[in-house]
Amino acid sequence: MPMIPIYQVDAFTSEPFKGNPAAVVPLENWLSDEMMQQIAAENNLSETAFVVHQQNEEYELRWFTPKTEIDLCGHATLATAFVVFQYLNRSITQVKFHTKSGILTVTKNGSLLTMSFPSREGQPWEIPEALVKGLGKRPKEVYVARDYLAVFDTEEEIRNLNINVEELKKLDAFGVIVTAKGKEVDFVSRFFAPKAGIDEDPVTGSAHCTLVPYWKRVLKKGEFTALQLSSRGGKLLCKDVGDEIQISGEAVVYLEGKIFI
Repeated sequence: MPMIPIYQVDAFTSEPFKGNPAAVVPLENWLSDEMMQQIAAENNLSETAFVVHQQNEEYELRWFTPKTEIDLCGHATLATAFVVFQYLNRSITQVKFHTKSGILTVTKNGSLLTMSFPSREGQPWEIPEALVKGLGKRPKEVYVARDYLAVFDTEEEIRNLNINVEELKKLDAFGVIVTAKGKEVDFVSRFFAPKAGIDEDPVTGSAHCTLVPYWKRVLKKGEFTALQLSSRGGKLLCKDVGDEIQISGEAVVYLEGKIFI
């Protein structure tokens, strides 16, 4: 019976049971899309990353939620880079992932991993009624990129939203980001993608590709400390460098195992 290695990594944290857990599955060759989707569904984490080595520091990378393949995922990229640096190729300090969103680079500096992701600035948008019902409160502004970005006035509003996932499923974007200025950090956020099988994501790197351009305009600065206010929580260090957003964080391995298929 073939055995495939699997790692579960908590991303955007230095402590187990915090941050955002992702499964990382290194492969010698690609499995069928159906098999990878079945593995992701069986793992039942917000994302499972599948990675195939090409040459030197270059790898191919794909991400699956329990329901579908997606085009960009921050925490599972951070988790995969951690596995590459820690287990697959300890001699390198930079890895290049070939993905559906282009080449994503991750560099290692001690325990801190820094990802370079494409900037996805949101465009102003009329507030959909399903979004208001889904969040239980009307935001003061809404923008759209891959996801809806709903802006509120206070951190307390973000913490206390009364979420209706059935209403959020009616929206025509992948997910919903909510954000406000933070008390002890530059900004806070939460992220919901129930259509993809993720009622609430613990820490969402890709959401910061839209969050950072917004807060750069509002706060008139280019470097940020951000906090995602899920039950597990996660801290991200972000920098706007034009067409790209640099997102930094730590990671810790929780589990090593094998898949039998």
